[in-house]
Amino acid sequence: MNNTNLTVIGGGLAGLTAAIAAAESGAPVRLYEAHTTVGGRGRATPAPYVAHEGAHVFYADGPHYAWLKKRGFVSGLGWPGARDAVRLLQFRVDGRIRPLPPLRMLGAQTRRWLKAPVDQDFHSWASDHWGEVSASRMANAISVVTYDANTGGLSAAFVWELFQRVLGPNVPAIRWVRGGWQTVIDRMAARARELGVVIETGSRVSDLPSDGPVIVATELAAARTLLRDDTLCWRSGHAALLDIAVTPRRGDRNLVFDLDEGGFHESYSMQDASTAPAGEALYQLQMPVRDTESHADAHRRLAGLADVALPDWRSRTTFERTAVAQGRTGALDLPGETWRDRPAIDRGDGVYLVGDMVAAPGMRGEISINSAVQAAAAAVHALESVKTVRHNGSRT
Repeated sequence: MNNTNLTVIGGGLAGLTAAIAAAESGAPVRLYEAHTTVGGRGRATPAPYVAHEGAHVFYADGPHYAWLKKRGFVSGLGWPGARDAVRLLQFRVDGRIRPLPPLRMLGAQTRRWLKAPVDQDFHSWASDHWGEVSASRMANAISVVTYDANTGGLSAAFVWELFQRVLGPNVPAIRWVRGGWQTVIDRMAARARELGVVIETGSRVSDLPSDGPVIVATELAAARTLLRDDTLCWRSGHAALLDIAVTPRRGDRNLVFDLDEGGFHESYSMQDASTAPAGEALYQLQMPVRDTESHADAHRRLAGLADVALPDWRSRTTFERTAVAQGRTGALDLPGETWRDRPAIDRGDGVYLVGDMVAAPGMRGEISINSAVQAAAAAVHALESVKTVRHNGSRT
């Protein structure tokens, strides 16, 4: 192709997806990653405690998962054992853990056929149907997906779709890959190299290359600087995170939706024992940070959730790590907005933008995959057009 490359900037989930999709079409691809390793928020800490930088499960009910599955990237699924499955899903309500949500919320979970409006906030809409208390609990339940302390203030259509997808009466589509997202990332990187993708790590790009189409697969803030485009903004979540490993004790909870404060508690090791040393259990907890709240206060509330999910956890802790996830947790749509209103993938002049906050359907990493596949197809077409123009020019 006359030495014209398709360039991908960013080696996270979106960048690797774009590089693989483009290379499968025969395009020569060069990928630049500023970090010393690829993976972005799909990276995990090294063994013996395999804790993730971000979301670490997949939902098997969309085109993103079909794309991953077709290529073997999500093979080797882990499942909770029989003992863990019995106490898999629980809820914190009024400070106590219970096996079922309140009755009114349970009723809402069965109303999948209801259509929520785009231009009204979720709390107001849900309050009209089930009351303010239930509306707040429902919003808090789905904060695990939004990482937002005011999920009720988002578009009703946006939140309702997520609520039904995660907690509705459909057969659960959640999937865990043994080894977590790091395993998926490793497989994707290996496949990219097999296809001839040149991956340059430790390479920070400050200016767009002028030869061939470019796919920008960075966080939106970095893309805003790189493309010198101040319009590249969108709302995202803000949450405190806690990874802890403990020596197990009867009564430890595996998965808790916090209907009181919007937190979430989940065991890594219940479906994948390799994430922690033998005889230990590994968990991640998250708590959305409220407006004007300090990170220290958010972590104190997070510790309170751990107190009820893992009684006396401090005396049993063998590993602990805290973090904050801000502006990197996927797109959130306010009333009047849909995914189509987010920053466009095609930026013109052979430049494409992908990631978890652009105009593509899905949630979090799914947006990254769906946008990357779309951008790769467009970029390959643009590259072929350049090839045709150069070929015709050389003939004349």
